[in-house]
Amino acid sequence: MIESLNLPQSSADITANIRAILANLPNLPGVYKMLGANGELLYVGKAKNLKNRVSSYFVKTIDHPKTRALVARIVHIETMVVRSETEALLLEQNLIKQHRPPYNIMLRDDKSYLYVFVSSDKPYPRLAAGRGKGQHQAGKFFGPYPSATSARETMLVLQKLFMVRQCDNNFFAQRKRPCLQYQIKRCRAPCVGLVSPEDYAQDVAHTIRFLKGDTRELNQELIGNMERAAEQLKFEEAVFYRDRVGLLREVQAQQAVYKVKGEADILAIAQQAGVVCVQVMNVRSGRMLGGKAFFPDLASAYQENGDSQTSTDEQLGCMLSEFMASFYFQFADELPEELIVNMALPDAASLEQGLKQHFDQRVQIKNKVRETRAEWLELAVMNAENALHARLSNHLELRDRFAILQQLVERPIDRIECFDISHTMGESPVASCVVFDQGGARKRDYRQFDIKDITPGDDYAAMRQALTRRYKKAPLPDLLLIDGGKGQLKMAMEVMQDLQLDAFMIGVSKGEGRKPGLETLHFTDGHSIQLDSDNKALHLIQQVRDEAHRFAITKHRAKRDKKRGGSVLEVIPGLGPKRRRDLLTHFGGIQGVLKASENELALVPGFGKALARTVYKILHE
Repeated sequence: MIESLNLPQSSADITANIRAILANLPNLPGVYKMLGANGELLYVGKAKNLKNRVSSYFVKTIDHPKTRALVARIVHIETMVVRSETEALLLEQNLIKQHRPPYNIMLRDDKSYLYVFVSSDKPYPRLAAGRGKGQHQAGKFFGPYPSATSARETMLVLQKLFMVRQCDNNFFAQRKRPCLQYQIKRCRAPCVGLVSPEDYAQDVAHTIRFLKGDTRELNQELIGNMERAAEQLKFEEAVFYRDRVGLLREVQAQQAVYKVKGEADILAIAQQAGVVCVQVMNVRSGRMLGGKAFFPDLASAYQENGDSQTSTDEQLGCMLSEFMASFYFQFADELPEELIVNMALPDAASLEQGLKQHFDQRVQIKNKVRETRAEWLELAVMNAENALHARLSNHLELRDRFAILQQLVERPIDRIECFDISHTMGESPVASCVVFDQGGARKRDYRQFDIKDITPGDDYAAMRQALTRRYKKAPLPDLLLIDGGKGQLKMAMEVMQDLQLDAFMIGVSKGEGRKPGLETLHFTDGHSIQLDSDNKALHLIQQVRDEAHRFAITKHRAKRDKKRGGSVLEVIPGLGPKRRRDLLTHFGGIQGVLKASENELALVPGFGKALARTVYKILHE
């Protein structure tokens, strides 16, 4: 926020200020910042020609509502002249990353990519997966993997092939006997010394070679080991290598289509009915690691990047260029050798130069490719179109739900916020606030609140604290959903009265047996309704409520487990040291316990149904 500026307040002063700024803008490259009434940064943009670009926001032909909303809030504009488009690009992305302006194109799913890494622990490194480079212990990183599924599949194949441990270091250090992974032949139990450091180092080396894509030579080495073991009459060892060779051949057969060496990201953009999808697919060491679809805000970027005479392909090229700048400067941890795109980019040269400076490595942006790379690009385009089709179906369904909800409450609804409380018998209470609009979940606006200084288990006090902390600072949504019945709604009304706010609120109480479709909606005027289970307005309310529950319980479990520090079993009533030991022995470790059903827990010696139910409930709340 720019506090030192003396900003105009009246409409006439604002108009005069904007006109004066536009009249004095230079015809040079640079970055512009749009500021609101309180000096808050609304938008950051770059321009080849500052005068032309900034002036385009104030013409009479702006059609898109988001751009109109931005312009309506602009009170002041700041500019900074630079020497080249590349400098403008770098400065723009630095400002976006630092300030996260609300009107800039942001990726709704801003999680880092997953990497598989081999740690540097001696003498027994571990194999693991985690999001982002540099956020984990030291080691060798391989990836990125665009989805958790593709990373898990790779980890499972490696576990079967080379049996390198995947447990964390605390679990590893505390083992006194082999765990379940050893029994099902997915680990060689280095924790208890059942494999020598030399043999284990060979398994780690094989794992690294596999991750680098060196499967052909690795296969020959395993065949050689198998034959030598057979010649020495070490038949069990020969069978071990034979099984590894078989598994490796299966993997090679699955990936036989990808024979070209090299690293590339393939980006394909598709557009329909005002919705844009960008599919990003990753190739490393000639292997396709998978892909991920992104849905950036298209229409406002159209307004920004071109006029009505610009062709669709040129507009999509501009949009893809904007996406790539946001993606690689704000999101990606690494840059491959090639970026293959399905549209010509208007500023490809300056983007290449900016990426080179940012990542300190050379990159080529290509939109005309042949042979295998053309097949990769075709695959990315096909995935972008399929993801776009699915998104449009979901988008239209969501809009229908909003429309029916608006008919039900007889007022416009665009933004919904919902609160939920999560705790385990009063321990580590957490409140969540999730936000939805007609574009879906607004995860950037989600908030979590650690609840303090209340009586354990007092949900009313927890909800009161969360609502007060939220709406002392944040503006009210069009609809505030409270997960609870009349009591929680009454308490929320008292909070709004204390804050002197007029909020439109609905309380959502669960039906008999907590079955979906039997919810009752409670209104502030005292009346309640129960909608049909197939009512789309009810489906929207359930969707938002369930997301609030998921968000709250995820944070609560993390907070609870961190607070407990030791084993999660230690705080369970009726579970003493002997029973904990019997439980862990029965399932081969804590992971086995966590995966066990209530009926399976009841089969542990000394356990009954009541204790099994208690254990299961506490572990899975």
